[in-house]
Amino acid sequence: MASALITMPAQARRGEVIEIKALIAHPMETGFRPGADGKVLARDIIRRFTCLYNGQQVFGAELHPAISANPYIAFFTVATENGTLEFRWEGDNGFSQAETRPITVMG
Repeated sequence: MASALITMPAQARRGEVIEIKALIAHPMETGFRPGADGKVLARDIIRRFTCLYNGQQVFGAELHPAISANPYIAFFTVATENGTLEFRWEGDNGFSQAETRPITVMG
């Protein structure tokens, strides 16, 4: 299981634009680099990142081998109602990681 770091406000005013930052620890091996034994290391990348706000997708990104290790993604969304943001990373070799964070919307 990879380690994820998510930064976002725990509360916001209704209609406020909030910034969300997500970083996940992952090697993002391209499948082109030789290992210590000279053999090419197997490809192992995160291919997709999505963020769902109360079940509705508010952000999505397709990632490719050119993305660095430990991908960092920052984006904005509008705080509309109390609920949960779910962050999903999916990749090669059956890799899947999900994290959730609550948000309280005032006013």
